[in-house]
Amino acid sequence: MAALSFADRFVRALPGDPSEANTTRQVLKSCYSRVQPTAVAKPELLVVVPEVAALLDLDPAITPELADVLAGNKVMPGMAPYAACYGGHQFGTWAGQLGDGRAITLGEVVNARGETWEMQLKGAGPTPYSRRADGRAVLRSSLRELVCSEAMFHLGVPTTRALSLALTGNPVQRDMLYDGNAKLEPGAVVCRVAPTFLRFGNFEIHTARDDKATLKQLMAFTLERFYPDHDVASFFEKVMQRTAWMVAEWMRVGFVHGVMNTDNMSILG
Repeated sequence: MAALSFADRFVRALPGDPSEANTTRQVLKSCYSRVQPTAVAKPELLVVVPEVAALLDLDPAITPELADVLAGNKVMPGMAPYAACYGGHQFGTWAGQLGDGRAITLGEVVNARGETWEMQLKGAGPTPYSRRADGRAVLRSSLRELVCSEAMFHLGVPTTRALSLALTGNPVQRDMLYDGNAKLEPGAVVCRVAPTFLRFGNFEIHTARDDKATLKQLMAFTLERFYPDHDVASFFEKVMQRTAWMVAEWMRVGFVHGVMNTDNMSILG
């Protein structure tokens, strides 16, 4: 991984949490909080998807160093890990601050073609946005995310990609059926890849707090990086079009989403 080229445009361009304490709290006037992944007991890399590795110019061969990085035990030079601050409407109701409660973006990889891909670990430990949760993920849900995201991509449906799946060696307690019978399950970390993980909720949180200064900075960054030929109005229109197209593509393959919450809706559609 040492050969990868990293950028940190998001954290350099936008205001961050002045506190580096990894404690649950309301994070104001900030787009992110710097946070390190929490080390795990026994990282074991189960799979690296070669096609996604190629997007990053990453050798997909499984090595101890790669396992350490993709399980959250090692941060490479050039990475600038953070958890994003955002809110969201859930089931039609404003839910306030949500944020990356168990996801940590390691950094932005710039490949040889000049493309930028964000690497994000899901299940890498608690962040200031974890609320009462542990910041971890289990093998069951992590495997589902890897398989489904790659399947959706190859079915022609817009989606994030999945680079890898790693076991942590740490059991995680979950109530799978929500019936009060929690059990220990194998812990896991999935590495997701996308041009950006910016979502509707990144903008909504600053709007809800009447933080116009941070909102304007975030919008200027977004237009420059992802919608360079658009102003705010045409950006809004384009995001609506892309989102509608994405939902139509879901339905084309027989999938109906019952939880269209804005904290999970990408600005890329």
